Amino acid sequence: MTIKQVITDGDKPIKVWTDELDTLSREQLVNLSRLPFIHRHIAAMPDVHAGLGATIGSVIATDKAIIPAAVGVDIGCGMAAARTSLTVDQLDESALKRVFDQISRDVPVGRDQHRNDRACTQAAEPFADPLAALTDKHPQLRKAFKRFDNWVNQLGTLGSGNHFIEVCRDEDDRIWVMLHSGSRGIGNAMGTYFIDLARREMQRWMIRLPDRDLAYFPEGTPYFDDYVAAVSWAQTYARVNREQMMHLVLAALERHLPAFELTDAVIDCHHNYVEREHHFGANVWVTRKGAIRARNGELGIVPGSMGARSYIVRGQGNPESFCSSAHGAGRRMSRTAAEKQFTPADLAAQTQGVICRKDKGVLDEIPGAYKDIDQVMANQADLVEVVHTLKQLVCIKG
Repeated sequence: MTIKQVITDGDKPIKVWTDELDTLSREQLVNLSRLPFIHRHIAAMPDVHAGLGATIGSVIATDKAIIPAAVGVDIGCGMAAARTSLTVDQLDESALKRVFDQISRDVPVGRDQHRNDRACTQAAEPFADPLAALTDKHPQLRKAFKRFDNWVNQLGTLGSGNHFIEVCRDEDDRIWVMLHSGSRGIGNAMGTYFIDLARREMQRWMIRLPDRDLAYFPEGTPYFDDYVAAVSWAQTYARVNREQMMHLVLAALERHLPAFELTDAVIDCHHNYVEREHHFGANVWVTRKGAIRARNGELGIVPGSMGARSYIVRGQGNPESFCSSAHGAGRRMSRTAAEKQFTPADLAAQTQGVICRKDKGVLDEIPGAYKDIDQVMANQADLVEVVHTLKQLVCIKG
């Protein structure tokens, strides 16, 4: 057992897999524990850090209620990774630079999206009717969020912030592709809308909360099923978004590297999402806010920061974590603080040997702004076991 501390200040215990817990994160976890529908306890992963209302790196099992802000606005954000038959000795720096340039051309990043002639229209088709049904029921969604009009063109795009595409090597010098993204603008729009709606419902019902961002929808109330439908749509969209990007990235590799094939199935895992699961004798809603599912034998991805190691892991199905694991290194300082503390020269030093941007535009993603991924992994030795250790050769940021 590697639970480092158990906090009992609230109404339910909080089991924490790290000794490093800042004051705000602790306060947010205690606030969560005071909600009347928390099931058994709250699990805080070793990469835990403060978020909006609910703490990032938390696993929250709830009985007949869901907290939209705990799911967040990047609904379905997660990782995908694929191992190829290529080895390091088949690549050189020139080829990797061409790959970097090709991926940068083929996969829109930041606020960019695909042109109409490059849009993933066939992959988008199954999403149209369910989205129409949702917006017919909530017309203010389409009115309030213009980015809804761009969801087809945003399918197969990276986004910004901590999203990335990487070409990595493992401990056997085998080449991997790994990427991190979610449900893009439309997921953000859905999340924002339902978070605000839940707040207004709390006011209407005169329910007092320890934090307004912990507003929730109880089962059986008018908007609960609509939110579940929206989240399911966005989570599926996020997974397909990663699938489409993976196709584009592998095609970019094929243009500039020797012929190869994938040697295993693509690994894909959400780390901002909610789903129905069975834990401690009850069917409950499990929200993983910055955490991956780690059932016994299940493969997952725990990335480090830009310039640090990442890990392919196998879950151990620990019930105390609700079969979960950390989703990455976790930030140790805000983006603004990182931009003030570090310089582009620091970024170049900390990403030495990686083909990536090294300018002030990505300074907020410098490795020094993140926790030590190896310490995170050591703290969760009872949650997952390491299958592969990856180190990036190429990194494209949003």
